[in-house]
Amino acid sequence: MKLIKILLPLLLIMPLLSDAQCRAFTKNQCLPQLDGYVQNDNYNSAMLVPGDDAELLLTFYGGKEYRLVVCAHPILGSVDYEITDTNGDSIYRSNTASGNSFDFKMSNTQQLIVKLHVPEQKSAVSVHEGCVSVLVGSKESN
Repeated sequence: MKLIKILLPLLLIMPLLSDAQCRAFTKNQCLPQLDGYVQNDNYNSAMLVPGDDAELLLTFYGGKEYRLVVCAHPILGSVDYEITDTNGDSIYRSNTASGNSFDFKMSNTQQLIVKLHVPEQKSAVSVHEGCVSVLVGSKESN
């Protein structure tokens, strides 16, 4: 019984601690990459492990320029991402040369899907979890 009184609070606090660490990582490492763009105030992040996939549905408004940043903790390596429309048609696919951000203009309002993939680690002795954040910044189009 004494062990349960000790373990139960720890198990309840652990998710809060990882979220706080992910928020701090996003604020310190990712937010500066929106330089010149105003963040949309949405916090989109998750703790992922190698091999994980995630999808995020975002609305982009016409007449604005956007910068989308996919920022991952270095322990995960390079995270692949793809932007598609709601029909599944690919608009943009990341590669190592393009970096982790994508700048674009929207002529009309539409929803887009950001698909993330954390590549498997070839020689992983243990699986490490890391924060992956998707930030969206905007500015008025010229």
